[in-house]
Amino acid sequence: MTLPFFPADLFDEDRAELLDIVRRVGLAPEQKFILGDHTARFEGAIRDSVGAADAIACGSGTSALTLVLRAMDVGDGDEVIVPAFGCAPLAAAPALLGATPVFADIDPWSMVVDPEAVARLVTARTKVIMPAHMFSVMADMPALRRIATEAGVRLVEDSAVAQGGTLSGTPAGRWGDAGVYSFVQVKTFGMPGEGGMVVTDDPELASAVRMLRNHGQDGKNRFLYHRVGYNSRFDEIMAAFQLYRFPGLAGRLARRARIGEYYTERFADLAGCGVLAPPPAKDGRCYYVYSLLAERRDELRAHLAARGIGSHVYYPAPLPRQPAFARYTRPEDTWPSADLAARRTLAIPIYPHLTDEQVERIADAVCEFAKES
Repeated sequence: MTLPFFPADLFDEDRAELLDIVRRVGLAPEQKFILGDHTARFEGAIRDSVGAADAIACGSGTSALTLVLRAMDVGDGDEVIVPAFGCAPLAAAPALLGATPVFADIDPWSMVVDPEAVARLVTARTKVIMPAHMFSVMADMPALRRIATEAGVRLVEDSAVAQGGTLSGTPAGRWGDAGVYSFVQVKTFGMPGEGGMVVTDDPELASAVRMLRNHGQDGKNRFLYHRVGYNSRFDEIMAAFQLYRFPGLAGRLARRARIGEYYTERFADLAGCGVLAPPPAKDGRCYYVYSLLAERRDELRAHLAARGIGSHVYYPAPLPRQPAFARYTRPEDTWPSADLAARRTLAIPIYPHLTDEQVERIADAVCEFAKES
């Protein structure tokens, strides 16, 4: 592939700085490799950037979801409403705590969870509603916030793919009782390692997450365990690296947005040819992935590959169709929009260092396929 979907050179320009950070952290007198001053400053940078009262760095976005739910005392007998279409941690996090993930269908075009489907699933056992932003579209957080408030349940916003996005002036991650970001390599603020962040205005929730990430310790008294916790501690080298890269995040997000908006403009007339671009609105967009809906998805993927253009399928099956989560469903349950998305979705490259000529080449190839169909 001359234009891979997952580029191998995301951090090439930062290689010298990364190596210098490794040297500096490795030779520092304090020999602190986790949860040190770099992590604290990185938490402060993220906290201040989104206007949260607190930010807690964790070992991954996945563990951040689990820590938040655990801090909310989610457990046996509880239900957590999650999208039927998305990544495994949405269902795994409540399941690992003994709760039941309840799957809500999605909007057939935007592929984010449908608020009406969520509202229909709220019961006396519902403890948390946990929507996730998907690809380049933020979920309808105002509607979901209303549903959670009226039902008297907690709202956890999985913003793993949407850091830097805003909806109605509110940053992604700030609509719920807590929000979660992910820093795994391909995310909008990805890094060469695993990491995540919880943001919240709830001091009790923040304190609980901070303890749970570090084996239940309070960060002051070592070997004093207040709770049964986890090992989900942030790496000092990665914290320093993310602090170094943070000033460039806005520029990288803007470049992703320009590419995404160009794609959407180019693909606007292809729906009748079996290729549907994401909704064209600009509010509530953050271009982590640009995913098309294609009637002949596998043929489009082969067409792009023949022209040296990589693509990727997120996700080949809805969560309730996965063997790991089938036991949480009933025979009569259906998720028609999630099923349809799994058959049609295909993501194309959108990383920020694509050149204009490369972006045009990708768009040309998609248009060529659609108009020949």
